[in-house]
Amino acid sequence: MTFSDLALARRLERAEGYACAQFSEARARLFPESGSEWMEVDGATAVFDGIDAPTTQSFGAGIFEELTPSALEEMERFFFERGTAAMHEVCPMAGVAALALLCERNYRPVEVSNVLYRAVEKPSTDLTGNIRVREILAEEADIFGSISARGWTHEHPELESFVQQMGALCVARKNSPCFVAEVDGEAGAAGVLSIHEGVALFGGSSTLPELRRRGLQAALLHERMHYAFEHGCDLAMMVAAAGSNSQRNAERKGFRVAYTRVKWKLALD
Repeated sequence: MTFSDLALARRLERAEGYACAQFSEARARLFPESGSEWMEVDGATAVFDGIDAPTTQSFGAGIFEELTPSALEEMERFFFERGTAAMHEVCPMAGVAALALLCERNYRPVEVSNVLYRAVEKPSTDLTGNIRVREILAEEADIFGSISARGWTHEHPELESFVQQMGALCVARKNSPCFVAEVDGEAGAAGVLSIHEGVALFGGSSTLPELRRRGLQAALLHERMHYAFEHGCDLAMMVAAAGSNSQRNAERKGFRVAYTRVKWKLALD
């Protein structure tokens, strides 16, 4: 059994930091004018992926090395010089002293999420029926991006172009296979993996509104778990808003909460 402890937290936070950094590297390759880049400070991964982008933040602060004022100052300069607020996803394993330091520097909590994990196992059955899941090719980035955009933004159409671009970046990232689920030959759901040192981060899942409740997400999870197993991963992770439907769906599939994480923000003056 894998217990929720500091060793597990380091693996999970490192894997998500890597995935976020790969977004930055992919954006820099596709859009050199974006200024996207990342850095490491005392084990934490700090990423700039655009002003106010959800991927502009740090992961792992305080769990590899003690969080110090100098480390925070270095990351704050990294963010502020690029015109964005300083944002840090902080694992509770960082300890009370780290949280107190954030409060002293006038950070405010802005988001709560649960990090979930489970062992990677080869699925015992194959997909049946009219659903097929396949890994997409690089030249099919538009298909993946279109599904992601429609699935994520049907209630927020103003975000469609942003999410469409994020879909293209998912396909362009390293160690980041992307999948679509098709029902009766129609592509209706998308999902992605990011693989780092034996950890498979499951993310980017979305389904077209008209094809929901057809089992597409379950099929995507099934096939991505099979891919992770075949590529030597031993640990799977997901991140979901605390108490959300996404968390409940993950728990139904054998994931359990490792810890609850808080995102802290220091506004740009």
